[in-house]
Amino acid sequence: MNLLVVGISHRSAAVETLERLAVGPEAAGHLARALLRGGEVREAVVLSTCNRVEVYATAATFHGGLGAIVDELHRAWGLTDRQAALDFASFGYVRHGADAVAHAFRVAAGLDSMVAGEPQILGQLRDAYDRAREADQVGRHLHELFQQALRVGKRVHAETDVDAAAPSVVTAALGLAERELDRAGVAGLSGARAAVVGAGAMGGLATATLARAGVTALKVANRDRGKAERLAAEWGAEAADYHDLASLAAGVDLLVCATASTEPVLRAAHLEGRTGPLVVCDLALPKDVADDVADLPGVGVIGIAEIQRAGAAGAAAETLAAVEALLAEEVEAYNEALRADAVTPTVAALRSAAADIVDAELARVARRGDFTDDQRAEVARTVHRVVQRLLHEPTVRVRELAGQPGAPDYARALRDLFALDAVAAAEGADLAEALKISPEPAAEAAAAHRPAAEACPLDADSSSAAPTQPGGLAPSRP
Repeated sequence: MNLLVVGISHRSAAVETLERLAVGPEAAGHLARALLRGGEVREAVVLSTCNRVEVYATAATFHGGLGAIVDELHRAWGLTDRQAALDFASFGYVRHGADAVAHAFRVAAGLDSMVAGEPQILGQLRDAYDRAREADQVGRHLHELFQQALRVGKRVHAETDVDAAAPSVVTAALGLAERELDRAGVAGLSGARAAVVGAGAMGGLATATLARAGVTALKVANRDRGKAERLAAEWGAEAADYHDLASLAAGVDLLVCATASTEPVLRAAHLEGRTGPLVVCDLALPKDVADDVADLPGVGVIGIAEIQRAGAAGAAAETLAAVEALLAEEVEAYNEALRADAVTPTVAALRSAAADIVDAELARVARRGDFTDDQRAEVARTVHRVVQRLLHEPTVRVRELAGQPGAPDYARALRDLFALDAVAAAEGADLAEALKISPEPAAEAAAAHRPAAEACPLDADSSSAAPTQPGGLAPSRP
């Protein structure tokens, strides 16, 4: 099974491109369903944030899966064939196998974010995984990947100083806004009247950050007024009317917009007649603030592009180095487990084949009349113990060896040595018959003329006789 990550992010594309190709929650769900309907992709999780649109997927073949994902992304973005050929080559990226694992862990840790180490992406990753899981779009492979990525992200925040050192996009934006407020004669955030439009994850974080900063007054507006009232009550703010942004903007010095709207919610018309300075933070993609707002006198707009261009500082170098070391350890452990896991089906097939050979021999013994029930039971126990002891150490060891970096294909070696591929291909054939080592033709002909008892490899004098029963092993010859 091939693991792929296909997408775009702030590292590969300009903010303007990210805005044009943003995928909302509903569109992300449609994208995942379309991928699974196509047949090439077996599992899919779509992560869509203001900084990235990524498809995490498993597919039977790399090229088939990649082609299907790129085609569906083009449809979701509404690109023509010509635009798709030009655009994705210039701003898209693909991660495969071990590189996909490393990418997922880096995203969860916040190292791939616009502000290095920011914690918000961990919640966004969890939400994307939960939506896909609830829609039955996640199987064993992506379930394991996301469970481990989320665990690694939590470990990063618990065992390093990244939380203390790394601001989120919200705090980075508000840091830039505070400078603008100072220039406008407002005494920073603590002297500002502020309002937040949007009560989702980003709006909630902005509300909490502003409340902790001690703003003079704080209002929250949301399309669903109930959510605005609950968020406002939590942080000692006041709920405002989402449908009267003109009145809301008229009474504040700082306005933060963070909705999931596909169209701008704040336009120049909302600010007509305003005379005092206003700082607007647009934390949404697509933009919540229309381009004409920035042209108004006394109005400063801080968007994702401004945060990106400002290179807002993330976690300190020492902290990031510690996170990188932790990630390297986790990625290697995960890939080692994957390599060991890859040999497990082959080991299981080998044990199954051995069990079938044992069963075939025991069934033959059971047909003989010269064994008592107790004797047959003891023979069965003895044979099973011998087979288990013979297989135990090699199968344990092969898993250990397969997990090592650069290890040979031990699964392939086992399949070749024990003809397991031939067994799988024998439709309905007896496994013991398919796996038996056939005696030499002359010995086989001679055995056919001997009594059945003489041909039985369990007879005391059978060391010189070639087996004729399915599953028997030819004795060594001098």
